[in-house]
Amino acid sequence: MTLLVAPEISLYELAADSGQTPFVQVSPATFKSMVSNLIDLLIEQQTLAAVWSKMPRGQAWQTVLDRYCRLSDLPQAVYLLKNQREEIFDDSIQSFEQGDRNLANHPLITSISLAPESQLRREYFLLIWSEQFCCLLMAHRFKSPQATIEPPVLESGPEDSPDKKQSLSVLFSLDQAMIRQFLSQLNRELPLLDASRCEIRAPWEMLIDRVQPLPLDAKLMGRIFTKQIQRQEELWQRSTTYRKQAELASLLQRQNEELLTAIRLKDEFLNNVGQELRTPLTNMKTAITLLNSPNLKPPQKQRYMDLLVKECDRQSTLITSLLDLVNLDQRAEHTTIQSLQLSDVVPGVVSTYQPLAEEKGVKLAYIVPEGLPPVACLSMWLKQIVINLLHNAVKFTPKDGQVWVRAKQQGDYVQLEFRDTGIGIAPSEIPKIFDRFYRVRQAIEQETGGSGLGLTIVQQLLLHCGGSISVKSRIGEGSTFNVLLPIYQKPIEQEEI
Repeated sequence: MTLLVAPEISLYELAADSGQTPFVQVSPATFKSMVSNLIDLLIEQQTLAAVWSKMPRGQAWQTVLDRYCRLSDLPQAVYLLKNQREEIFDDSIQSFEQGDRNLANHPLITSISLAPESQLRREYFLLIWSEQFCCLLMAHRFKSPQATIEPPVLESGPEDSPDKKQSLSVLFSLDQAMIRQFLSQLNRELPLLDASRCEIRAPWEMLIDRVQPLPLDAKLMGRIFTKQIQRQEELWQRSTTYRKQAELASLLQRQNEELLTAIRLKDEFLNNVGQELRTPLTNMKTAITLLNSPNLKPPQKQRYMDLLVKECDRQSTLITSLLDLVNLDQRAEHTTIQSLQLSDVVPGVVSTYQPLAEEKGVKLAYIVPEGLPPVACLSMWLKQIVINLLHNAVKFTPKDGQVWVRAKQQGDYVQLEFRDTGIGIAPSEIPKIFDRFYRVRQAIEQETGGSGLGLTIVQQLLLHCGGSISVKSRIGEGSTFNVLLPIYQKPIEQEEI
C-alpha cells in the first residue's frame, strides 16, 4: 500500500528544537552500523515492535530492516517512508528497484511515498515502539555543501571507503515524550486524501495508544551500548584492513613502476653497450683490412698499427669500466664504510699523473691541509674518484694549462675541488655529463673520448658513501668539479664502548 505525504516541517528541526539530545557528526558507515545494532537487538530479544523507517534507497540498506520483517510473529507493523525521486549513487539501478520491491511487497509493510518537495528528503530515521523500549535514531543530510556534500553511499563496502565518507548529523534518543512528539508531528503530516486518512492513521494511533513502553532497563541500555562498541570495533578493523590493502596496493604499484623503469634503463644500457663496443671493433676491422693491402707504404702501415693499438686500448678501457659499473652495486651491498684520510690517497694519485701532465706541458698541483677530519669512504673508492676526475682534467687541458686539486672542510663534509683551465663544457651539456656513455662534443671532435663511463662511476661511488658531486664550467675557460665527502662519524656502539 502506497500513500502520499507532503510534510511542511522538518522532523530534524523538531528534534533539534527539543534540545534534549545533542546531534553528533558521524559517517554513513557509522549510521548504518547503529541501524543494524537496533535491528539486531530486536531480533535477539524477540521484541514485538512497530517500526517507522526512512532509509537511503538500495538493497544494502533495505536488507537490514528486511531481516526483522521476515521473522514471523515479531513485527506489529512497519511504516516505510521514501522519497518519490531518490538520488541514485550506484551504477546498478536494478539493485535499488530490487531492494524496494522486496520490502514494498511485504504484507506487514505500509509504504509511504513523500512528495518531491518534502522537507524529509534529506532526513533518515529509524523509530522503534514496543513494550520493552522505544527509541529514535535520526540522521540529517545538510543542504549546505560546507556541512555535508552528498547523501550517504548506499551499497555495503563502498560506504566505508575513505573517498565516499559524507558527514551526517545524527541523534539517538530513548526519551518517550520526545518520541511521542516526533510521531505526533509525523502523524499530522500524513496524507490529506480522505480515502487514505483513516486507512493509515487508525492503526497507527491504535498502536501508540495500546503499547506503552516500560521504563528504561539498565540491562537493555548495556546491550545497546555493548553492541555499538562491537560494531565500531568491526568498522575499525575493516577500515584498518582496507587501509593496509590500499598501502600494499600503492607499494606494489611503486615497485612495479620501479621494476619497469629498471627494465627500461637496462634495455637502454645494453643498447648503448652494443653501440659503444661496435665502434672500436669497426675501426679495428677497417685497419686490419687496410693492412692486408699489398701496396701499403710503411708510414701508412704504421698509422694503421697505431690505430689498432688505440682502439684495443679503448676497447679494454670500455670493458673494464663496464665491469666496474656492473659490479659496483654488488660490492657496495657487502661493504662497510671506513674512516679515511684524504692525505693517504690524493698525493699518491697526483704523483702518478705528474709525468703525463709534464709531457703535455700542464702544471699539476694539489693542496691537502693537515688536520682535515677523516671522511667516510673506502680507499679504493676514493682512489677511483680521484683518478677519474684527475684523468679528465689533464686530458682536456691544453699545453701551458693548469690543474689544481684542493681539499677543505665545509660543514659536515670535506670538499675536494678539481679545477682546470681546459676546454670547458657547454652549459647545455653539463646536465648530461654524468649519463652513461655520454661524451662532450669537444672531446669527440678532438678524438680524446674515453669510455663515457668515468663520471658515471664517480657519481655512483659518491652516492654509495653519502657524498655528491657538482660542476661549473665555461667554454674555453675550464671546469671545476666539487666533490663533497661526508665526515666520518663513529658508530654509537663504538662511542659507548
